[in-house]
Amino acid sequence: QVQLVESGGGLVQAGDSLRLSCAASGRAFSGYVMGWFRQASGKEREFVAAVSWSSGSTLYADSVKGRFTISRDNAKNTVYLQMNSLKPEDTAVYFCAASASRGMGVISSRYGDWGQGTQVTVSS
Repeated sequence: QVQLVESGGGLVQAGDSLRLSCAASGRAFSGYVMGWFRQASGKEREFVAAVSWSSGSTLYADSVKGRFTISRDNAKNTVYLQMNSLKPEDTAVYFCAASASRGMGVISSRYGDWGQGTQVTVSS
């Protein structure tokens, strides 16, 4: 059974940085795509970033490009989201997700396994 456990969220000020972690367990993830999504209060869940577990290829939403960096540590079975220059509009619950579908996906339905989420709040 796949388990994804996020950590690293918190309350920060605009311009600060945070690093989210997603510890993955329960299977071998080679060939998977790991993604980060976020959902602000009253809004739809939206794609943030994705990384191919095997190749390391990445994909970002335009809203975070240049500020966020997704990476993975194969030895630790952990995916990271480094978030710099945070803005109040980045406030949301951030979810880690795993997709066995071929190719990098931005649609949440491509991801079959999800973590519980971690809250990120950015004050102005």
